[in-house]
Amino acid sequence: MAQRPKTRDRIVLESLALFNTQGERNVTTNHIAAHLGMSPGNLYYHFRNKQEIIAELFALYEARVDSFLRLPEGREVTVEDKTFYLESLLAAMWDFRFLHRDLEHLLESDTELAARYRLFAQRCLDHAQAIYRGFVSAGIMLMNAAQVEALTLNSWIIVTSWVRFLCTTRGEGADISQDLLRRGIYQVLALEGGYLAPEVRPAVKELYEKLYVPLDQVVPN
Repeated sequence: MAQRPKTRDRIVLESLALFNTQGERNVTTNHIAAHLGMSPGNLYYHFRNKQEIIAELFALYEARVDSFLRLPEGREVTVEDKTFYLESLLAAMWDFRFLHRDLEHLLESDTELAARYRLFAQRCLDHAQAIYRGFVSAGIMLMNAAQVEALTLNSWIIVTSWVRFLCTTRGEGADISQDLLRRGIYQVLALEGGYLAPEVRPAVKELYEKLYVPLDQVVPN
């Protein structure tokens, strides 16, 4: 029989679900407590305020990204690794989409979180550059150092701003589906396409087809 999650873990998981579906700004600690069927006092025993819950969720997101955004150990990267990185990124964006939707507001509201995010961003950029250099060393991508740097930064800008782009083009309260996030990952793959070695392009074609979502579904008329 599965063990019931501890109260603190339940608060974190259910807060994540509420933030993702309703938007962090629309959810208060009272909403979270009511959703869990507990008193606000019981919730405050575990978390003094909503910012502490958000900090806990960011730590989970940070650990999740750190776990996959790194070079494999003891071997060169492969074309299959490209699929792994992009699909892992898509899953993390989906599971913690509220962070991407409300990022600017969250960082403005919490200076400590903003400082943590800056370190996280720098670490992600460093690891992403190392991964792209790994693809170059393996002969999968053809880039010089300046192109690696530019591609890393452009990919980061797309990933971190994609959900906000969807909100501005579809309306602030519009639902964000996995398909819509998938198109954001496709945009990263499209940026990389010009640097792929000719011999690996057939292998990457299937990934293009898997991630592609027509533009008229992303930006409705």
